[in-house]
Amino acid sequence: MMKNKRIRFSSILLVLIIFLTSFTSYAAEIEIGGKTGEIWTISSQIEPKFPDENPTDRIFAQNRRTFKGYEGRGQIIVENHGAKSAEIYINGKLIDIKKALEDETEVMTIDIGKYTVNGENLIKVLNVKPEESYIKVHIPYPSLAVGKAHEVGFSDKKLAKVDELINSEVEEGFPGAVLLIIKDGKIVKNTAYGYKLKYDGEDLLDEFVPMEVGTIFDLASNTKMFSTNIAIQKLISEGKIKIEDKVIKYIPNFKGDGRENIRIKDLLTHSAGFSSSIRFYMPDNPYGEEFYSDNRERTLKLLEKAPLEYETGTKTIYSDTDYMLLGYIIENVTGKRLDEYVEKEIYEPLGLKHTMYVPLEKGLLKEQFAATETMGNTRGGSRDYPNIRKHTLQGEVHDEKAYYSMDGVSGHAGLFSTAGDMAVLCQSLLNGGGYGNNEIFNNGVLDQFTKPSDNDITFGLGWNRAGNMDKIWQFGPYASNLAIGHTGWTGSLTVIDPKYDMAIVLLTNKKHSNCVEDKFEGDKFETGKYGSVVSLIYEALLENN
Repeated sequence: MMKNKRIRFSSILLVLIIFLTSFTSYAAEIEIGGKTGEIWTISSQIEPKFPDENPTDRIFAQNRRTFKGYEGRGQIIVENHGAKSAEIYINGKLIDIKKALEDETEVMTIDIGKYTVNGENLIKVLNVKPEESYIKVHIPYPSLAVGKAHEVGFSDKKLAKVDELINSEVEEGFPGAVLLIIKDGKIVKNTAYGYKLKYDGEDLLDEFVPMEVGTIFDLASNTKMFSTNIAIQKLISEGKIKIEDKVIKYIPNFKGDGRENIRIKDLLTHSAGFSSSIRFYMPDNPYGEEFYSDNRERTLKLLEKAPLEYETGTKTIYSDTDYMLLGYIIENVTGKRLDEYVEKEIYEPLGLKHTMYVPLEKGLLKEQFAATETMGNTRGGSRDYPNIRKHTLQGEVHDEKAYYSMDGVSGHAGLFSTAGDMAVLCQSLLNGGGYGNNEIFNNGVLDQFTKPSDNDITFGLGWNRAGNMDKIWQFGPYASNLAIGHTGWTGSLTVIDPKYDMAIVLLTNKKHSNCVEDKFEGDKFETGKYGSVVSLIYEALLENN
């Protein structure tokens, strides 16, 4: 596990240089700002001390490491502790560290872009003298850049088929989308299609409001991964929870009918024993009026006695209840409401300005959002229950449990974001848990969360996995068996494929369409079904090579 290190710098200028390396160059909307001063805290993907403190007796395995990098990009921060001479090699090439050696307490940032390659890179530090001196090397996680699709192996002509598909479906009535593709640490496509707003209630607008690349979307169940799962992975990395811990350890009243035996792992693998959902927002829900709730505190108390539908560990049934409970655990461990924790501890350090819960309460305007259902939660006027919304939803979480029963903040739904912000989170996962000078969680924890679950190869710990062809509708036929991701009911898709160092973010507002007999017109289009778009993207890459 990478640990935060405190480094005393000799100049404010150096502090600023290091600070700047932690931010992506792809979008001007990410503002640069933060603390300055003599003490600076950073996290790195590796930060070894050379010579090795506990060296192997295999001479040519000593004082060597690997790190992730990209061709033409990268820095290392060399921290000298008494060394008068040393040699640092990147991929076998000796780099110039004379300035760092001039002062026995020097800290130096060195651009290594001319030595780096895509993927694994090698570093070795040799001949550190005199004895008892040492050099520490910090290598930040890669940050995103902007590139051209053909520069990273895509066929521009074949990738254009994706545009043709989505644009043709917009002409046929599909509302809108934003598609972003990351490959080899570069955003190589970020395109908006169609419209963020077409309806006012049942009525079509005279003029549709165009979609923009910076439009903010309701992520629906992608909240589970990019809020709750990432937070759980962070807390495990910090040793604050363990996946084998019993839920009752963090929710003391979670007991009875076998609940006291349910582990965090069972919630993550959707095998705890719960049905797919408890409709807290409906007085006549299947569990009776006892389980009706229109406020967050009552809902949390009701979660403590959520009914079990099957024996824990015997089935895999995708359940919102699992992630509502995981969000509750995060709050009890951190002492903060879920939105406060993830926004302050994860999104803010990454510079993400538009990833948040209840955004209209935090200064954002509804005009910034892609609209979802046209008539609130009525499904075209076919549903009714207390306080049901009937206006077009824009900037309000669609999910009924999140909105009516959890004040908009829940572990299963409620997060909003842009494609650009999602790109940073996806790259953090491709990096193994960090971005720039910020570590969210460590690579060992990510490996633990993304390997196949005991019961189902298409699930990890929360994450959907390509695994086999069972999720071809989401991942298409070409994704590697390492690919992970998730979908959201409102129309969001994420695919993160380490084999190809690629991520796909497809955000749509497919529910912003007519609904007849609980069926939305937007769901019938290939864009909103995901698999065709993902397949065409992979073909544009793989058939070109």
